[in-house]
This record gives sequence, structure tokens and C-alpha cells, in this order.
Amino acid sequence: MSVGAANSTQDETARIADWRAERLASLTSATGWLTPVALYWLKVGKNSFGRASDRAFSVDDAALAADTGVFVLSNGRVRYVAHASNVMTHLGNPVRSLELLSDASDNPTELIAGSLHFMLIERAGHLGIRVRDSVSPNRLQFKGLQYFPVRDDWHMQAHFEPYVPEHRIPIVNILGMTEQMTSPGAIVFEREGRSWRLDAILEAPGERQLFVMFSDATSGKQTYGAGRFLYVGLPSGDRIEVDFNEAFNPPCAFTDFATCPLPPDQNRLALGIDAGELKYEREH
Repeated sequence: MSVGAANSTQDETARIADWRAERLASLTSATGWLTPVALYWLKVGKNSFGRASDRAFSVDDAALAADTGVFVLSNGRVRYVAHASNVMTHLGNPVRSLELLSDASDNPTELIAGSLHFMLIERAGHLGIRVRDSVSPNRLQFKGLQYFPVRDDWHMQAHFEPYVPEHRIPIVNILGMTEQMTSPGAIVFEREGRSWRLDAILEAPGERQLFVMFSDATSGKQTYGAGRFLYVGLPSGDRIEVDFNEAFNPPCAFTDFATCPLPPDQNRLALGIDAGELKYEREH
């Protein structure tokens, strides 16, 4: 190996070590993807909530009352109305009645009871309440992340093929809900003597990264069966930098209470991408 190649490998290894540390810190944080413990899809009208098992939405936690309150869905809006005082708080204050902003907004409402955090989520026109617990068993019993060895040949300059106009791609999530997402173009790269392409997603106007969902020949074997995610910077002209060493597991690899989008058919590659995060073996 030449000195230049050795330095390139060292630089890549060091950079990926920093990326992995950030990834681990995010995943294991008090609101990371190891903490969800419940997800309830709201029905129109009153959705009773509390610790008692006869509630429409029940979470068995000592911080809650048997009849804690109701989530009221009406005309696409959700309001929480307390039945038990001083149980649910918002910004440190007990909640009597409060309209909730979903995670589609810049500042979603978070209700708290003990170690539980409640947030309204919106997916493909459906509204639900996700509950996170900072002392969930998944978080307390986390076994760490494993990766393929870092390979600098999986860090590449690829070709970016813009779509004019942008494509609207139907993306199905793990619950079978379909959402139309915007693809500004495809990432095209060379491997094993042929070209491969992946449609990239712009999650929101003004984003500085593109989102890629893909599966490959390692999926269901060394890596998570439903595929992996990858973020890449915006292209520079017709070139785009891609590092598959940063491929990571979707939230659904860690919890049953996530709504992960699945790779579209065109992003399911026969190529084995032996880089990035390996599958996580969790207890059920």
C-alpha cells in the first residue's frame, strides 16, 4: 500500500469513527430510537387514555392514572384533555387542555409524565401518539452497534443524474402506509464492472442533505432485512460524494413502534454493499 493510500485509509477510518460516535450518542439519548414503548393511531372523536387496561390507549406505567385523560381528534386536529390533574405536563406545567402540534411542525408538542414522553406524529394522513420512555428496557439493555470494517473504496465520487422535473415517488412504510416523496435525481455509481443507481429523496425544501433508502445482497443476512438508510450531501454539478461506510439501520431495527419507510423497488440492489452498520440482534 502506498503512503498516499495509507493516509487516505487512516483519514477515512478516523472520520468514520467520529461519525459512529455521533450515531451512537443519538441512538442512545433519552429520546433516541431505543426509547419508544407504545404507538397508538387515533380514531376520530375521543380516544380514552390511561394506565387502566380498559382505556382505548393504555400504557401501564406508575406515572399515569387509571383514567389519565382523552386525546380528541376532530377535523384533523388533536387536543389532549386531562381527567387526572397534575399527571401530564407541558414545559413543566400541568396540562388541563392543550391542542397538540405534530412532528410535521417545526416545534411539536411534547407531553411528559414521569419518564414518559408523548408526541403526536403524522404519517401519510394518519395521526398517532408515540410514547418514549427514557428508562425503557431497550435503552437499558442496549448491546451496542456492530459494523463492517471501514473500507475507503466504499467512499466514492458518484454521478448525479437530475430529474427535470423532479420525480414524485410512492414510498411505502413498514405499516403499509404510502406517501409521495420528492426525488430530485438518482445517484449512479460503478461497482463490479457495471453501473448501479439509487433514487435519492429530498425530505423537505431547503434540506442540505439527500436521503437514500436501499437494500442490497447483504440485507437479511449480515444487515437488517428491510434495508438501510444513508444521508449524502447535495450534489456539486453532476458529481455527488457517497460514503456507504455511513449506511445505518432504520429505527425499526431497534423498536416495534417506528414507522420506517421502505426502499422503493428501484433501490433494491443485487449488489452486496459490505460497508456500514450490521444488523442489531435485539430481544423480543
